[in-house]
Amino acid sequence: MIYCVEDDSSIRELMLYALRTSGFEAEGFADGEGLFAALNRKKPQLITLDVMLPDMDGIEILKKLRSSAATERIPVIMASARGTEYDKVMGLDLGADDYLAKPFSMMEMVSRIKAVLRRSAPAEDTKPLRLGDVEMTPDSHTVRVRGERVELTLKEFELLRIFLKHPGRVYTRDQLLEKIWGSDYLGETRTVDVHIGTLRTKLGPCGEYIRTVRGVGYRMEER
Repeated sequence: MIYCVEDDSSIRELMLYALRTSGFEAEGFADGEGLFAALNRKKPQLITLDVMLPDMDGIEILKKLRSSAATERIPVIMASARGTEYDKVMGLDLGADDYLAKPFSMMEMVSRIKAVLRRSAPAEDTKPLRLGDVEMTPDSHTVRVRGERVELTLKEFELLRIFLKHPGRVYTRDQLLEKIWGSDYLGETRTVDVHIGTLRTKLGPCGEYIRTVRGVGYRMEER
């Protein structure tokens, strides 16, 4: 969920439309009062925050967000049409994660949001993962089958990581496609089948751990 705080209704609706068509859930607010009422109901993944707002301005809202334990870690992207560097420096010094100078394109906004979300995502667990004779060490990006190292592509590695973290869980092709290739990927689910096939081959005798669940998708478990 992305919260957009923008008092210009036409700009706000355009921002919401761009986010929703990019696969995000999004809500818009004209002022800080609307934002904080929504925060009491649900915490978003990120907030875009205009500097020039009625009543409480964006800088004051940012200060309030960063002073509360409940909201201090929510990523914030500031936006302003002002020509000076003051607001940008002030916002970044107060803990804003990025800054958009108006006018900005909707494509730029979506790209900046995705970049901030990637940077703010919690670090992946680096503990080794094991199932039967398959062992993965995430921090060194290595996989071994019966002690022998196996070279995997990035997509194969990410597929295997998902299966090893949740042995026995069934994933549909659509779920795997979204998790590995992203919600904005335009390819077909056949892509998943192809990568599962190559992953099974590279795992050799342990390739049979990855089972096809007919009419649903795939799961991984030790035989």
